[in-house]
Amino acid sequence: MPAVRPHHELLGSLYRDHRSWLQGWLSGRVGCRETAADLTQDTFVRLAADRDLQALREPRAFLTTVARGLAANWFRRQSLERAYLQQLASLPEPVLPSLEEQAVVREALQQIDAMLDALPRVARQVFLLAQFEGLKQDAIADRLGLSLSTVKRHFKRALLECLLHAP
Repeated sequence: MPAVRPHHELLGSLYRDHRSWLQGWLSGRVGCRETAADLTQDTFVRLAADRDLQALREPRAFLTTVARGLAANWFRRQSLERAYLQQLASLPEPVLPSLEEQAVVREALQQIDAMLDALPRVARQVFLLAQFEGLKQDAIADRLGLSLSTVKRHFKRALLECLLHAP
């Protein structure tokens, strides 16, 4: 019976064998070697957490799946930050928040983005329609083709998620 290799040995082998390839793959997607290096590290950190690497048969396919998700989150955060900076640029100078205030707002936006990302798609839609478009729950039900009770359930879930992750 073959000996079972410990998790850290398998992770080390996977890292040695595929890190450079994954970093190159990510670099082509994000257009920045430093960001690709960070995302590569994040990918392996995810694997270190609790993955059963013994069952892994297609390491590159698996690595690209994990890295693609991390890259998507990175792109979303970059888009959010760009929108915030564009909004700041449109403000008259005396109204501009301090650099510290800007950093606090960026961090808050990233936390909100992560919280919304954790919600099921419909709950996220319901919450965004209510909060950013100011729609009432019956209007949301009409727009999404849902029952009012379903909209209320999704909205309640989203609000609960906000309360659980509030500082």
